[in-house]
Amino acid sequence: MMTSKRKAKPVQPWLQTVMDYLYILIGSSFVAIAFNLFLLPNRIASGGVSGISTIVYDVFGIEPAFTQWAFNIPLFILGMLLLGGMKYGMKTLVGTAFIPFVVFLTRHIEPATADPLLGALFGGIGVGIGLGLAFRANGSTGGTDLAAQIVHKYTGISLGACVFIIDGMIVLTSAFVFSIELALYALIALFVTGKTIDLVQMGVGYSKIALIISDQQDTVKRSILTDIDRGVTKLSAYGGYTDEERPVLMCVVHQREVTKLKQVVKTADPKAFVIVANATEVLGEGFKIQ
Repeated sequence: MMTSKRKAKPVQPWLQTVMDYLYILIGSSFVAIAFNLFLLPNRIASGGVSGISTIVYDVFGIEPAFTQWAFNIPLFILGMLLLGGMKYGMKTLVGTAFIPFVVFLTRHIEPATADPLLGALFGGIGVGIGLGLAFRANGSTGGTDLAAQIVHKYTGISLGACVFIIDGMIVLTSAFVFSIELALYALIALFVTGKTIDLVQMGVGYSKIALIISDQQDTVKRSILTDIDRGVTKLSAYGGYTDEERPVLMCVVHQREVTKLKQVVKTADPKAFVIVANATEVLGEGFKIQ
């Protein structure tokens, strides 16, 4: 479907492995530093083991790194025993152990802000960047994610609901230990983290997918191929009212090419029916290489 003639050289397996672990180490560092710079000093317990360690630190004065190790390592072992042996492997172990290590090394770092809103926003961004990098490497930072998967396996509750329940309990606990206001800031941090993870994994440049229904499909197809240099796929379809065959042309373009695509289609067939929607991730020639 794509028309780019450049062929991406395949990455050597050993190099891909090195890159994956590098992503995990860098991502873990982002999470740990964002925790010490923004979340911990502002007492924002935005879910996960880091949120638990924030509460424990405020109540008992125990170093967050120790609490994180105390939860992460047993959860990793439990995950291996209950969820299928070495399914999570060394990548998860590295992320699970390295985050508390960096938290401990950077524990004396000067907080970046004393404003809880700024702490929630930038802490959420930092954690999201770190988790996004780890997820891109097919890794994990363990913690309550493993706990959620264990609960999911033995209760049948959806994984998303399990994550929501566990993180919700941590945020709710912070409301009692700290204040309702700080719990609300924690929810903001959770939301920002989720959006940032999506951004890191899928990028900022949304591509567009166009579905075109036209009586002049051959003319439209040739115009797209020659004027925009994009491939076109013909999908079999039938009219809902007439039950007649009405093939649909599908074309994926970069965001900057949408206006030109619409102009080309309108010139080829002014009566064409065109649907343009976001394609959050496109892999293949002419677009991002997986």
